[in-house]
Amino acid sequence: MITDLQRLSADLERLLKLRSHPIGMKLYTRSEDMLTIPKLRRPKAVHTLDQVVGQAARLGWTIGVTAENLYGAQCRAVVGLGNAKDANWRSGKSMVGVWYMTEADASAHQSAMHCVEDGIYEGLVISPLSSGRLFLPDIVLFYATPGAMMYFINGLQWSGYKRFDWSVVGESACADSWGRALKSRQPSLSIPCFAERRYGGVLDDEMLMATPPEFIDKAIAGMQALAGNGLRYPFATYGIQQDVQDGMGVTYSSRK
Repeated sequence: MITDLQRLSADLERLLKLRSHPIGMKLYTRSEDMLTIPKLRRPKAVHTLDQVVGQAARLGWTIGVTAENLYGAQCRAVVGLGNAKDANWRSGKSMVGVWYMTEADASAHQSAMHCVEDGIYEGLVISPLSSGRLFLPDIVLFYATPGAMMYFINGLQWSGYKRFDWSVVGESACADSWGRALKSRQPSLSIPCFAERRYGGVLDDEMLMATPPEFIDKAIAGMQALAGNGLRYPFATYGIQQDVQDGMGVTYSSRK
């Protein structure tokens, strides 16, 4: 069980040079239970979930939402709030002519999304790990550059190696990140979509990792081992025209 979330946050920020807060996300079967969280903010306006995630990651806020606080069925469906996955949602009609040519295309997209099951949860809280306000989040999320994400993945693969296969659903890419991680309990990397960038403040060079907290601890241990081998982020460029033997020799020659 991972309980020292503030240490995890500090280690992630140090090892990956993050520009925003690593955050936790936790679902509640009863919305009133989330009201006990210190300094919890409740939205005064209707938001996309991308905005709420952005408020936690960029502003350091702790926010609790219910289905009524989120715009439309798409945001609610991914995290299982409000019984959003009705026939109209499954059809994808609202996306026809916007993101997809036909209703068949839009419906296929909806079917491809990773979503939490409806009818179980009433509330969702998102909070920076560094605040210490959210005990035992379901998942941890952080934004980072592609290079930092590769280094994090290298850390995950340091021991108990496995290949990772991730999906790209396209628009509604939150289904590839927090939707998949909440549903599968596995690390889930995504390329943030238009809505995340337009409404959630995601920068053009950022990707999003969502994962249960125990994988963060595993990756940190791996990255620290890599750092001991001189492999650190950000990666120092060697030069595209240099003789590579000296550079390779530092890393590999003693292990031939």
